[in-house]
Amino acid sequence: MKFTDTFEGNVAIMEVSGKIMGGDETTMFHGKIHEYINNNKKDFVIDLKNVDWMNSVGLGMLISALTTVKNAGGRLVLANITKIESILTITRLISVFEHYDSQDEALKSF
Repeated sequence: MKFTDTFEGNVAIMEVSGKIMGGDETTMFHGKIHEYINNNKKDFVIDLKNVDWMNSVGLGMLISALTTVKNAGGRLVLANITKIESILTITRLISVFEHYDSQDEALKSF
């Protein structure tokens, strides 16, 4: 897994790519979310367009990020979930995450 982060106004956009299976990248991902929250940036779009695959650790990463952001009074939405939509549906997490078909739609929701 790799990720890049940019800003559109006050919204942090985290573009994730590759296979989400845990490891050091997951720790760095959470560290970046905490860093932004500590700097009063509390709105996030997680763009999953370039994700090839995700296991249960990847799901845990997203759930943990959502919980962290909500507890800080922020909002986290997913964009481009097509490749992982089936795992979100099977686990019923599709109803937990606010999600949009594109990054633009997700940004417009803020």
